[in-house]
Amino acid sequence: MVSEYLSICQEYHLASDLAAEHPLYLYWPKDKSTLLYSQSITELLDDSRVPKPLAISNEGVSFLLQSGVVPPPKTAYEDIYILGIGDQAKVSTQNGKVEVEFTHEFPFLNGNRLSPGEMEPDEDKILEMLAEATISRIDPSRPSFLFHSAGKDSNSIALALAEAGWQDKVTLITHKSKGKVDESEISAKIAKQLGFRHQVLHEVDKLRSEHKQAIHDYFVNAPFPCTDNVTLAYPLYACQIPELKGANVIDGGGNDSHMTTPPTTRDLKAMPFAKFAHNASVLRNLVKSESVMTPMLRTPAEWCGMSGFSLGDTKKIFSGASNVYGHWKHESLARADWDLFDLKTSVYSSVTIAEMHMRKARNFSDSINSNLVLPFAHEGIAKYFQQLPEKHLFDRTTLKNKLILRKILKDRLGLDSDELGKLGFSYDSRSVVLQNWDDITHEIYACELWSQAGVREVVQRLRKRMDGKGWGAGTSGRLLYKLYVLSCWVNKNRWINPITAS
Repeated sequence: MVSEYLSICQEYHLASDLAAEHPLYLYWPKDKSTLLYSQSITELLDDSRVPKPLAISNEGVSFLLQSGVVPPPKTAYEDIYILGIGDQAKVSTQNGKVEVEFTHEFPFLNGNRLSPGEMEPDEDKILEMLAEATISRIDPSRPSFLFHSAGKDSNSIALALAEAGWQDKVTLITHKSKGKVDESEISAKIAKQLGFRHQVLHEVDKLRSEHKQAIHDYFVNAPFPCTDNVTLAYPLYACQIPELKGANVIDGGGNDSHMTTPPTTRDLKAMPFAKFAHNASVLRNLVKSESVMTPMLRTPAEWCGMSGFSLGDTKKIFSGASNVYGHWKHESLARADWDLFDLKTSVYSSVTIAEMHMRKARNFSDSINSNLVLPFAHEGIAKYFQQLPEKHLFDRTTLKNKLILRKILKDRLGLDSDELGKLGFSYDSRSVVLQNWDDITHEIYACELWSQAGVREVVQRLRKRMDGKGWGAGTSGRLLYKLYVLSCWVNKNRWINPITAS
């Protein structure tokens, strides 16, 4: 449903739910004649009152190239905004025009939690709440799939559903990664132990015609660009399991905000240093993107998952580029007195997680018309963990997180997250770039946003660097991949290319 605020209306406030299970999407045109808003981005963009083709925001593209993500409430479109975690919009009428004032207040600061002894975690209640948060969002007329791994989030959901007796109604699906980080065998054992059906999804390196068609369809229907390294894996999943289209898709994301994201050991060294090093920002216009100097110039906020091209390379690629340094400097200064746990969590969860990691799942869901279920982002779950004393969630010395989930899984499932370590969800984007070079460069060079001479210079330089070793070689591959997926979205997206949709 799309709602409208008219200039005759009284002032009111808009916001998403607590953990942004359902972000609020806004259309606010430059003439300020109206404001449309909806929890469904596709319904908003398809609304006849939103003129098409939509205009791409130069500022949004600048963020995507330099940071890999557009910080809410801004988006890659002009006139389209997002209200996510902690975002509010005060809407009012002034001189017959609709005015919107955006503010942000992160709702999950650790200093606001209950003190130790005021609240003890109830493991049965946590699992019951998780099961209810999942089941209440499932459409029983559709098949249901849970993206499953060896991790704490998806296994907590799987355990909750198993204890609720839902084994016959949900299939666990797992991405098979290359190398030692693969989780598929562990996932299969857990699925068998809990009584769920299990399917493995494989990586695709060399793209065949059916894969290219799936990728094309994905970018036509993905509402937003997403530079996440795993973006391309998702449309290829639907090739392997066609039943995913239109299904209930359950994802374990959404708890990094209210369960806290501890800084890594690298963060503990880099972020204090960044408070001073970022002042050499003039070098952003001089260094190459693949230089080891590039991360040294980040602001503290940018250490929360941001990465991308240097300002100098961005200007070569995109003539409409602007410098995003001022935004991240402001965000860092606003948190200058915060401890690193709050700083990391507030930026990482509300920007990087929300608009990169979770956005790829939202895009995938929208592109195949599935029903995305995010149990950990449910407001009831978020309120519970918002209050829980931090000693049950993370350790400031060991930097381990989600301690209560670790305990539940070890006690009830025999899954020792400490022993397993961090496996994660990996995707060999470097191999995709190398094995599909002609297709990838064709897509990049076909993008009308880019300055041809500049983008060709940067692409060829990065390709040569990929043949080397070290940090710069890996970074070059990731940057080319990001430029490719961004180019695909610009070239194919149906809201900015109406012909594509016909």
